[in-house]
Amino acid sequence: MRKREYRDYLNDISESIDDALSFVEGMTFKDFKKDKKTIYAVVRSIEIIGEASGKVPKRVRDKAPDVPWVEMKGMRNKIAHEYF
Repeated sequence: MRKREYRDYLNDISESIDDALSFVEGMTFKDFKKDKKTIYAVVRSIEIIGEASGKVPKRVRDKAPDVPWVEMKGMRNKIAHEYF
């Protein structure tokens, strides 16, 4: 297995964003709150986004200051370590 590069993590982020959006497509927030499977799927996508964002090198993150890198990682930590 080859070593993962930062582009792989950026791809993970992009795919997880697309996944989360597709999971909730056509749903109201009220419907979402009642659908445990969708909630778990979106939460998992957020975890992947946060984990992958923490593996993108600082030199790359610095080139995209408009991306909320710290918040993405922070949300992952909040979900992984706290119950909401």
